[in-house]
Amino acid sequence: MKPDGPAHLVAGRRAEDEALAYLQAHGLKLIERNYRCRQGEIDLVMEEGNGLVFVEVRYRADPRYGSALESVGGRKRTRLIAAASHYLATHRADRPARFDVIGLQPEDGKISTQWIKNAFSAF
Repeated sequence: MKPDGPAHLVAGRRAEDEALAYLQAHGLKLIERNYRCRQGEIDLVMEEGNGLVFVEVRYRADPRYGSALESVGGRKRTRLIAAASHYLATHRADRPARFDVIGLQPEDGKISTQWIKNAFSAF
């Protein structure tokens, strides 16, 4: 990818690329990337078995402000739940769903990846 946008957008896109590759290596299948609606955005909509997985990808270049995983607060969860509800309604998806969070941050010259399955619930 060419660095052709603001640095935080380029870093965010690279983090999503890393998270997507990580999840696919663990057997999840991509359904949709950057699903947007009035209620919010879902970074990755994945499939695992017969269920849907709504994935929030977080990247933190500097852990002084908290980890990537800690950055998914109540307000963000509310928007993710609303966007997921919209997705389920508009796609007539009547199957199990969960919310996962993938946190990426630099550690010892590499990117450290943490995956929290069922990070929070709404359904």
